[in-house]
Amino acid sequence: MLSISSSEGFAPCPSPFNLAAHVLARARHLPDKTALSIIGKHDAEHWSFAALEAAVRGTATGLLGLGLQPQDIVLMRLGNTVDFPLAYLGALAAGLVPVPTAAALTDPEVAKMIATLRPRAILHDPAVPCPVDAACVSLDALRAMRDLPPADWHMGDPERLGYIIYTSGTSGSPSAVMHAHRAIWARQMMVADWYDLRSSDRVMHAGAFNWTYTLGTGLMDPWTMGATALIPEAGVSAADLPALMNTHEASVFAAAPGVYRQILKHHDRLDLPRLRHGLSAGEKLPQSVRLGWQNATGTPIFEAYGMSECSTFLSASPGRPARPGTLGQPQRGRRIALMGPEGPVARGAEGTIAIHNSDPGLMLGYLGAPDQTAAKYQGEWFLTGDQGMMAEDGQVTYLGRNDDMMNAGGFRVSPIEVEQVLATFPGVLSVGATEVEVRPDVTVIAAFYTADSPLDEAALALYAQDNLARYKQPRLYVHLPELPMGANGKLLRRALRAAYEARK
Repeated sequence: MLSISSSEGFAPCPSPFNLAAHVLARARHLPDKTALSIIGKHDAEHWSFAALEAAVRGTATGLLGLGLQPQDIVLMRLGNTVDFPLAYLGALAAGLVPVPTAAALTDPEVAKMIATLRPRAILHDPAVPCPVDAACVSLDALRAMRDLPPADWHMGDPERLGYIIYTSGTSGSPSAVMHAHRAIWARQMMVADWYDLRSSDRVMHAGAFNWTYTLGTGLMDPWTMGATALIPEAGVSAADLPALMNTHEASVFAAAPGVYRQILKHHDRLDLPRLRHGLSAGEKLPQSVRLGWQNATGTPIFEAYGMSECSTFLSASPGRPARPGTLGQPQRGRRIALMGPEGPVARGAEGTIAIHNSDPGLMLGYLGAPDQTAAKYQGEWFLTGDQGMMAEDGQVTYLGRNDDMMNAGGFRVSPIEVEQVLATFPGVLSVGATEVEVRPDVTVIAAFYTADSPLDEAALALYAQDNLARYKQPRLYVHLPELPMGANGKLLRRALRAAYEARK
């Protein structure tokens, strides 16, 4: 039997369609229900579905009033505030193409994006790094748009370009991933086979507003279902989250594995009577964290696997639990395969995790890079670059990446991008970056370099801080007499990792 899943039972996306209209459709029937609560240790800010829709459609009116036209690209340089989702959905409502980006990016990193995107507008919070640009729309101007009359939803072909997100690539240059409006339609399969999401749920996401994991799992999916989203305000620590979950009666909690780990550092037992389960994505969930959470709360964590190029498509859920050691199984409606050089491998054999090109959650392609896009496909299958194994019952075990990509708190990071920056530091002769385990289930980015003598680590760290987003910055700097190279002169990053971990 081959490692292929079926794809039955999922209706195609309707046409005409608009992503933002789909997300906020429940506002017509639940105008007074709380859609969003931004919660702090002492108070909370609440948004009803009606207020949310009005702010989004008012923002759309304001953006169109600037002379922007449908399909114009709008770069988002906004912080961890409600401005982020309002601007994102407002741009989509108007038919514009928003590009959400991490606030941690530096001026040089953003400058490269601007050169690639050529955005017609940049929505800019002055607290967020961004090169001065004539196209910038101030935060005050953006907030003033909320009270404008509502724009009509820009309806159209669900296959048209909806939004762009950035992901690190093996080339060292972040890739601009283009998604269609229909990408939101595919998330219904996640709602059924990962979240088990209900309109009565109160979903707390531990991430910031301006992280795409939060934007999808923490905000848009609950709103699509008519559920309430709970987002901790900026500055709330992981140690404070259980008390907020209890006070605000969270029934579902979503976070990256590192957040679960931080909570468990501060709490052996957690009394969360309303919590049904937790959700985890972004990086592999360690079994020790999974078991620790279950022992502390009495509730399970359900894990999901996806990537920037496609919404999560392998997962476990209350109705379809994963066997120990597996990710779970393909969501119903997804067509997944484990690929070898000749095509799908037999069940029980290792292969590259792939998703069929008909999946509504799959990207349109990489902006301005048709060859890079084509290289990701093997026939009709999109190759993720991750290795796995499908059992006879369809459950998939994750076996790791087949390249050197790193994972920092749920963000994919290219070692080449880190290496290119550090190679320009005075005195560095050569450099290699890789992810290393510093203690059980905890990994960090490490930079191994050669130089005539060991360099000032504080100066290296400061240089990285000025040129790389925080999540890309190495936490270790290791001076070596030489870097391991293969017969073809290629840097062996896995040898760097193995040698470092063998010293512990």
